Amino acid sequence: MRQQFENYLRKHNYTNFDLQAVLFDMDGVLYDSMPAHAKSWQETMEEFGYKSTKPVEFYLHEGRVGKSTINLITEREFKRSATKEEKDNIYARKTELFQQINDNATLPGAKEVLSFVKKQGLKPILVTGSGQPSLLDRLDTHFPDVFTPETMVTAYDVIKGKPDAEPYLMGLEKGGMLSPNQAIVIENAPLGIESASAAGIFTIAVNTGLLSDEKLIEAGASLLLHSMTELLQKLPEIIQLSRTMRI
Repeated sequence: MRQQFENYLRKHNYTNFDLQAVLFDMDGVLYDSMPAHAKSWQETMEEFGYKSTKPVEFYLHEGRVGKSTINLITEREFKRSATKEEKDNIYARKTELFQQINDNATLPGAKEVLSFVKKQGLKPILVTGSGQPSLLDRLDTHFPDVFTPETMVTAYDVIKGKPDAEPYLMGLEKGGMLSPNQAIVIENAPLGIESASAAGIFTIAVNTGLLSDEKLIEAGASLLLHSMTELLQKLPEIIQLSRTMRI
């Protein structure tokens, strides 16, 4: 693990970390919601006459603003941009189905990871491409006293969204105008990893979905783990390295 930290510092011309915050994606990191997202997206697209999608595709789109996903698939399938009405109607139906399918289960270890981060005096920041009110409204129920509107970046805050660097750059701002070497990102999706990497932040990929490890590494993950419980086990070492390493 030390090598990954050294590689990051050398690549970005830092001599050390000054860790102040941990930036968390939501779906697939805190919530086990990606199967419901994939199923609701697939059923919605089929209802609206799209024939080229499969559920696994939506793991690749995870983190992208919903209306951008609709436009991308429309351009591919119908060789034109989606209209505003199509984007609104499709996303509304997807949201409706997601609320019916999703069981709001959190991922094992997620709550403990957040608790450990806070006990270490670090600030948890949420950076999600989601605009699903059903999940955003439940954060305080499942993870009480962790996130506030001032420490959350959602689909409502950004213009470009993941994989652009904008969401994670905004996360650094909400963390207190931080530099990239003052934060670590926890992500599970290629687009989110690309976004965090573009923002210059050390990014830990936690592969909780259907995609191969290679997809996450290729997206730019600094370190790869396979569950939030594994992250919980390694977090003391990760934080210790971030506080003591010098090159």
